[in-house]
Amino acid sequence: MKWGITDPRVYLQIISIAVLMAGLGSALAIYERADSGSPQNVGYDEGNGTVYPINPEDSKVYERGMELYGGKANLLADQVRRWFVGLWHGTTLALIVACVSVLASFCFFFAATHPRPKAGPGSRDKPPWGEPS
Repeated sequence: MKWGITDPRVYLQIISIAVLMAGLGSALAIYERADSGSPQNVGYDEGNGTVYPINPEDSKVYERGMELYGGKANLLADQVRRWFVGLWHGTTLALIVACVSVLASFCFFFAATHPRPKAGPGSRDKPPWGEPS
């Protein structure tokens, strides 16, 4: 007597659930351990009852130097680079991990619930050597 699972769609559903649980668990752990401070802050500025961190890259002198050496394209490239680097730590990383795990889990679930159509008489999935005799 065999107690194994014979349908491969069940394996895909189990994989889908495992990917979703592991991904969301990892995203939650990353979110809980994320710190809000940045090590690049050189100080803090207070205004309108709120405290703002001061980064050296946010100063007018830095922006003027970047524009002087490379023009507007250099300034834009620096902003895009800082945005991209900011995606890979903290709460944004947790959001990215959660989205990727949901997408991967959906792909496995979709593959499990939508099986490949079987080759029929008018199908293009015939073997190139013809029908067996």
